[in-house]
Amino acid sequence: MPTDDQQAQKQRVAAAALDRVREDSILGVGSGSTVNCFIDALAASGRRIEAAVSASEATTAGLRSHGIEVRELNHVGTLDVYIDGADEFDPHHRLIKGGGGALTREKIIAAASRQFVCIVDASKRVGVLGKFPLPVEVIPMARSYVARQLVAMGGQPELRQDFVTDNGNVILDVHNMDLVDPVGVERQINNLAGVVTCGLFALRPADVVLMATDSGVEEV
Repeated sequence: MPTDDQQAQKQRVAAAALDRVREDSILGVGSGSTVNCFIDALAASGRRIEAAVSASEATTAGLRSHGIEVRELNHVGTLDVYIDGADEFDPHHRLIKGGGGALTREKIIAAASRQFVCIVDASKRVGVLGKFPLPVEVIPMARSYVARQLVAMGGQPELRQDFVTDNGNVILDVHNMDLVDPVGVERQINNLAGVVTCGLFALRPADVVLMATDSGVEEV
């Protein structure tokens, strides 16, 4: 659970992200606790958007609870802006995402958006990615095979217990993976048979990182 200070930071950066939203646009919306704050801020602001494309079933429910229309990505084309959080970010705006399990849909929407705005609190800033375990979404029959390959790459994968993604797959959380070259590792993991995608957002990093601190919000 976030501390009171972290929750205040999440709310602060969520409000700051509203300046990135163009009225009457179709907005990509990610998932997680900071995004939930953004959805609440968007609804309270009165800012009018045409619709949203959602990265998770939970986000869809949150958007619809505020009367915001949710559309399928297949029906809307390229999005202007995608707003989402991260579990970690580095100085090059490369991310680890997937702590909530929505990494595949998040990665798809990020790829389909002209601008990816990442909203985080200061605790998510790192020099090198990898302190947070790297999520890997895997087709169930490939779980053991992929785990062996991840071990061969130097990681320590653990099956996320009692969890199934919105796509019907499982997640391996990989500890102690060397992520000095996150682009290369992302390619290598994504090329494993049975992997849907991994939670490295290095090939398509964030364009903008808004980070909340105790003193305000800064664009990193």
